[in-house]
Amino acid sequence: MNRIEHIALMAHYNQWMNRKLYDAAGTLTDAELAADRQAFFGSILGTLNHLALGDTVWLKRFAQHPAGFSALAPLSAIATPTDLKQLAFADIRALSAHRAWLDQLIIEWAHSLRESDLDQHLHYHNMRGAANHKPFFGLLVHFFNHQTHHRGQTTTLLTQAGVDVGDTDLLALID
Repeated sequence: MNRIEHIALMAHYNQWMNRKLYDAAGTLTDAELAADRQAFFGSILGTLNHLALGDTVWLKRFAQHPAGFSALAPLSAIATPTDLKQLAFADIRALSAHRAWLDQLIIEWAHSLRESDLDQHLHYHNMRGAANHKPFFGLLVHFFNHQTHHRGQTTTLLTQAGVDVGDTDLLALID
């Protein structure tokens, strides 16, 4: 498996896992989803919001890549989040619809990548305004690792709430 195939696999894993998380979260009431569970982002809803906001920030940065990535053009209509702890979506149904849109965008974008795109460096500013210049492939690895990390937290919160998410292993998607 080459790097492009790996990125595409991670994009599909992201979508698959998010569907599983949102299906599981959909079995809880709005109050249960918003309940403070002493997690870093407070609640299940807070953690799911963080994932969507974090993905948005990174994808908007990726849209500045020299390759242009027309697949990311729809993000220009969305404001860049300024706080990764905000509840941009207080309703799980609206967040779920946004997540599904974002996940499809990630898949389409991942399939548009070329090997030469991965070897470039990306210039961007972090949320505190500090300039960065990092290898693009490393940033993609971080992007997908960040998702996995916080989905693991969400899976734990759902399990504590009595909801079984089921299999979460990437292995399930590898032929």
